[in-house]
Amino acid sequence: MENVVLIIHLLLALSLIAVVLLQRSEGGLGSMGGGGGGGAISGRSAATAMGKVTWVVAIAFICTSIALTVISAQKSASGSVVDRLGDVPAVEVTVPLPSGDDLLPPSSGDLPLVPSAN
Repeated sequence: MENVVLIIHLLLALSLIAVVLLQRSEGGLGSMGGGGGGGAISGRSAATAMGKVTWVVAIAFICTSIALTVISAQKSASGSVVDRLGDVPAVEVTVPLPSGDDLLPPSSGDLPLVPSAN
């Protein structure tokens, strides 16, 4: 069931992107590049067919989002991940601490080897 809703959700997302990209620009920032056309004098229709399709696809996308949330909440009703991690006993690992001599910087006699050009 979750896979079916997820596939429908992905198809709706792609179709919503396509429908929005196919719509005609109505001004705003898009008109700066010459895509606006008409300006404030031209009449604007109340709701075009593409606008209605956008609303339908957007509402269906929101519904599938809510459905996926409900399905995943039902699957995880057994508890959170943190609750499941609490059941595993902790394993203590002891790491030996380095001696004080290992923490000192190298002396002048311990210079690294540098290649020389012959």
